[in-house]
Amino acid sequence: MGKAWVKARKHDRFYRAAKKQSYRSRAAIKLSQIDLRYGLFEAGDVVVDLGAAPGGWSQVARERIGPKGRVIAVDLSPMSPIEGVEILRGDFKRPEVQATLFETLRKPADVVMSDSAPRVSGNRSLDVARTLDLADAALSFAIRALRREGRFLVKVFQGDGYRDFVRRVGERFEAMKGVKPSASTATSAEIYVLAMGRF
Repeated sequence: MGKAWVKARKHDRFYRAAKKQSYRSRAAIKLSQIDLRYGLFEAGDVVVDLGAAPGGWSQVARERIGPKGRVIAVDLSPMSPIEGVEILRGDFKRPEVQATLFETLRKPADVVMSDSAPRVSGNRSLDVARTLDLADAALSFAIRALRREGRFLVKVFQGDGYRDFVRRVGERFEAMKGVKPSASTATSAEIYVLAMGRF
């Protein structure tokens, strides 16, 4: 990343807000905004955070669900411990990692969420396709892991295949919508698909 990008980042109010609240990522502010507006979390929820590193989303979830809830975070990259968060190392797309996740869960989850994204290549169509592949993997896991009426949140990039993905989500949940929190950069193609009420 260039010096100009780093400098702009430090002047970004959402970056500063994340730092002030000791969140590990700016993305934590996005999740916080989505929860405050749409009520993603409830006290006592069991939450699975797919592609969780560096852990900003897990931190927000841990705060919002209270002491009786659980957060299980999984990522291929190593993550520093977060108090009250169970961390699993591995690629959530792999069957053996999912098997471990189900063993750890022991009962259906209330929320499955994923802010994971591939390394951006600069080729927009390729980046959109890779992000949708990750989102599809998260959706497949969520359908299996969530209780009835469970909630799902996933990041995608808008582009070819986005509408088809939204249709697939809509076939499994009572209500869904694309949301773009104000902490998302206006020029970014990212959007979050929020789905409530798994059939």
